[in-house]
Amino acid sequence: MTESFELAEEFLGKKVTIKIDRPLGSKHPKRGYIYPVNYGYVPGVIAPDGEELDAYYLGVDFPLDEAEGICIAVSHRPNDDDDKLIVVPEGTSFTAEEIRGRVMFQEPKFDPDFYIFVNA
Repeated sequence: MTESFELAEEFLGKKVTIKIDRPLGSKHPKRGYIYPVNYGYVPGVIAPDGEELDAYYLGVDFPLDEAEGICIAVSHRPNDDDDKLIVVPEGTSFTAEEIRGRVMFQEPKFDPDFYIFVNA
C-alpha cells in the first residue's frame, strides 16, 4: 500500500472535520469540470503530496464551507500516492458502488484503476 493510503486508513470509522474548498456546484480551477459533491481537506493533516489530506463529503445536496462526519471509506489510487477520505454525515451509509458512482467525475482522470475501501 502507499504512504497516502496508510495515512487515510487511520481515519476509517472516525469523526472528521473537513474544510470544503470546492463546494458542490463549483468549477475546478484548472480542469473546468463541475463538482457534483462537496470536496475539501482535513485541516492540519499533511498528505505525502505535501498538501492537506483530501476528502469527499457525501450525503448532502447543497454546498458547504465546512462539514463534520464519519469517514466511511477511502478512495485509493494505486498509481498515484493521493488517496481521498470519504466522509458522510453521522448515521449515513453508502455502498462501495454508490461511492464509486459519486466520485467518478474526478478519480478516473487521475487513476483509472482507483478503488474504494469501505470501513467494515
